[in-house]
Amino acid sequence: MLYKKMKSAGLIFLVLTVSFVMELYPPAVVSAGDLSVPASAPDEKMTPSDLYARYAVLMDADSGRVLFSKSGRTEAPMASTTKIMTCILALENGNPDEIVTVGTDAASQPEVKLGMQEGQRFNLRDLLYSLMLESHNDSAVAIAEQIGGSTEDFALMMNEKAAELGCNSTYFITPNGLDAQDETGVHHTTAEDLARMMRYCIMLSPQKDAFLEITGTQSYEFTDLDGTHSYSCTNHNTFLKMMDGALSGKTGFTADAGYCYVGALRRDERTFIVALLACGWPGNKGYKWSDTRKLMEYGIENYQYRTITPDILENQASGQKEEDRDGISQTEGIPVKNGYTGGFPYLRSVTVALNTEGEAVRILLRNDEEIETDRDLPDSLFAPVEKGKLLGTVTYSISGSPVAEYQITAGSTVFKRTFRVCLNYISGQFLF
Repeated sequence: MLYKKMKSAGLIFLVLTVSFVMELYPPAVVSAGDLSVPASAPDEKMTPSDLYARYAVLMDADSGRVLFSKSGRTEAPMASTTKIMTCILALENGNPDEIVTVGTDAASQPEVKLGMQEGQRFNLRDLLYSLMLESHNDSAVAIAEQIGGSTEDFALMMNEKAAELGCNSTYFITPNGLDAQDETGVHHTTAEDLARMMRYCIMLSPQKDAFLEITGTQSYEFTDLDGTHSYSCTNHNTFLKMMDGALSGKTGFTADAGYCYVGALRRDERTFIVALLACGWPGNKGYKWSDTRKLMEYGIENYQYRTITPDILENQASGQKEEDRDGISQTEGIPVKNGYTGGFPYLRSVTVALNTEGEAVRILLRNDEEIETDRDLPDSLFAPVEKGKLLGTVTYSISGSPVAEYQITAGSTVFKRTFRVCLNYISGQFLF
């Protein structure tokens, strides 16, 4: 009987030895490198030629992702859409009840204007309605001088805020958007930057509710603080009555800029922003409304929310494929050299389970868009590997732009297999 045990132990020892040697010269392991799914084909339902505007953007307000662009990064004048920046800066840096005294520069502004006179006094709140509903140029200058001390210093505030928001192709000179030029350049932005500024005003600013209240008001009446003059303002943002869910917007026109518009709509928890520059000149005043409706309807009809979770297997089940270049699934884990997980330590195919943690991300996707998945992981590991050890990252992208990233850690512990481990196992099973 002892002979048979020793003979069995010898055979097992031989198997373990061969297995251990093979670990030193293993066959090629499966790569866990580029695991991305090819980007979807371009959508054919909307093309730049479908729009009147020379420059246009449709943006998802939740994520800031551009869903459609027609020369959206081309710089151009933006006329009175400038006033969304003037308004949000006044809300963030001023008190609605503070008194604004009209200066010479404000009183001398051209049409469109409130008609204020030098020395008149107003509440800042009232001038903000004048600014956003009627687009009064004199109110913009009076506000700028009150908040910034001068229009020049207020322009510095505007440019600093634009840079803070990532609007790197925007340059402000005036608080009202009248065509202007200085030694640095012309007063300008891009459709993408304009949409980004509107996103800040309605989604991110601590004064977003006040901004939405002002820009969503249909009419407003007030007097100056001396009670000598009364004023009535009507909102000229036709879009507010054009589509269900319209939230906010600002029109603009100058000779250089043409008709411009930026507006926002919320429908079924989805919030879209449209920005248009150079959307026709006199004789084509309605082009901006046609383009706005077309882009908003395109967003509503073609984009729905999908959820990205840190759970790799769950994402696979929802259609986010994770395969390597040879088509072999990597969700089982990463091969570990010289590893074992307990018990009989001779098997070579030891892998470490993968684990991811983090917050789920909701993203608007076009009906035919796919989420691209890229895992940055080593091809293999050397034992030992402790549970929780950082192994790499998984990045989810849309058309090459990352939208979520999670760390990948070891979901289990893999021990190091040595000759001593093998001998101890044999002696424990057969010799005692």
